Amino acid sequence: MSENKEKKQGFFSQLLTQNPVFGLYLGICSTLAITTTINNALGMGIAVVFVLVLSNILVSCVRNITPEDIHIPVYIVIIATLVTIAGMLIQAFTPSLYQALGAFIDLIVVNCIILGRAEAFASKNTVGASAKDGLMMGISYTLGLLAMSLIRQILGTGVLSLDNPFNNTQIFALRLLPEGFEIPLFTTPTGAFLTFACIAAAIAAYNNSLNEEKPIKKGAK
Repeated sequence: MSENKEKKQGFFSQLLTQNPVFGLYLGICSTLAITTTINNALGMGIAVVFVLVLSNILVSCVRNITPEDIHIPVYIVIIATLVTIAGMLIQAFTPSLYQALGAFIDLIVVNCIILGRAEAFASKNTVGASAKDGLMMGISYTLGLLAMSLIRQILGTGVLSLDNPFNNTQIFALRLLPEGFEIPLFTTPTGAFLTFACIAAAIAAYNNSLNEEKPIKKGAK
């Protein structure tokens, strides 16, 4: 396998097979709760990307001067500060989105993805590498939210729509299922669990297929 192919496979693995929601099973609670519409998924995804990238950068900056016995509280203070800023910005510029996401914005502080990347990666790597890691994990998380929201919104309402969060005007609305063929179950928590299970199972199957192919390739060389 060439170097370019290896880089592409690593990038694809970061976005899909190592997806924090469906591959690492982190941040599931907020994912199940807010993925009823694309608007919610995009809003939460952007907020998490903002917090992830900046928290990774700041944690990497202070990693060498933070005492080992208090590093977790220091990381939490950094993350809580960034979440507060993100919440204030969302409330100021997109109040409808702030109301839709509700308490889940504040709960970004205890999102396993944020603290997990700070502890596992940013505290051991350079600022540049930590920023890249935060961006990749944030994008991967956002793609996971979008995948779930697309399935739930289309199956649950029959309509794929997106609103402008700044002025609440509708950007587009496409009816993809005829009226009467919607499955309201997918707008409920039960539908969220079903959607999550199907996507996670598909990604796990893909992961297993990749692992099974590796010995064959080695033997063929």
